[in-house]
Amino acid sequence: MSDLLSSIYPWIKSLHIMAVIAWMAGLFYLPRLFVYHAERGGNSDEPAASFMIMEDKLLRLIMRPAMIVAWICGMLLVLTPGIVDWTMVWPWLKGVSVLMMTWFHHWLGRQRVALRDGAGLDGRRYRMMNEVPTLLMVIIVCSVILKF
Repeated sequence: MSDLLSSIYPWIKSLHIMAVIAWMAGLFYLPRLFVYHAERGGNSDEPAASFMIMEDKLLRLIMRPAMIVAWICGMLLVLTPGIVDWTMVWPWLKGVSVLMMTWFHHWLGRQRVALRDGAGLDGRRYRMMNEVPTLLMVIIVCSVILKF
């Protein structure tokens, strides 16, 4: 098993990076759609319906599959012998940050339902929440690259 993982490691890592890029793009864009939905979507049914379609497709067709692939590939990378030194801080910090990113993804899903039902947050709060994935991305990338 470990020989197989070592031989396909570059392919798994490449797929992991591509999935993370797609997932992060969605995590950056969906809260911005929520801002527009909260501020402009309530004025008539047509804009609200357009926002709901965009939000649903982004979450269901891009973000969710990308998150799943990122998680699967990430776990395969962790299982590759010699890649992670668990005595260091960085893998634990990255792991906690990825869990928080996953929680944020699910929070966005709940917010999509709340907006659909007319109970979402205001645009200002969605703007503030839009900073969460940026902060987590900085922690994750620095953890992996700097390995502190």
